[in-house]
Amino acid sequence: MYRKVMATGSPSKTSAAAELAQKLHEALLRERIVPRFVDSYVVENSREALQVHAVMYRDLLTLLQREALLALSARALEIVYNEPRAQGRSKPRPMRRREAALFRKKFLTALVRQLGWTAGDALDFQRDLQCDSSFLEKARLAASKALTSLEELATQIVHPASKDPHDIKMRPTKN
Repeated sequence: MYRKVMATGSPSKTSAAAELAQKLHEALLRERIVPRFVDSYVVENSREALQVHAVMYRDLLTLLQREALLALSARALEIVYNEPRAQGRSKPRPMRRREAALFRKKFLTALVRQLGWTAGDALDFQRDLQCDSSFLEKARLAASKALTSLEELATQIVHPASKDPHDIKMRPTKN
């Protein structure tokens, strides 16, 4: 849809990028994915303390909302860039690198304007988007590594000298 608007070569490139930014932001708020995630996490894991302190809860939601917008933006831009479009009589192909850079710039400008971000916020978001690896993905990898380390530590504690998982010699504790 956004590529069709851009194919005309008219000033609608700005409006297509701005429209995408607006729709992504509105959809994220409307669908309430982040608040629903946090609320369900609190209930399922008995972590009510996350909601008790209003300022901390709001900060958590703000951080996760930003990271969700980052992930959503990265995926939406990837779709727009790779969506084949016809150019005259030539066969449909993905957006050219220069067009993609211009679309991205206009998209980010519109997003910054909509959200009222500072220049620093905008630069941070742009840097994170260019890295194409959001906090959510990094957190998933870090959590996976931490869980593996915890499992290994549990095994070392229960089976300190033995490699046999059925050997239940507990490591002596120091008092």
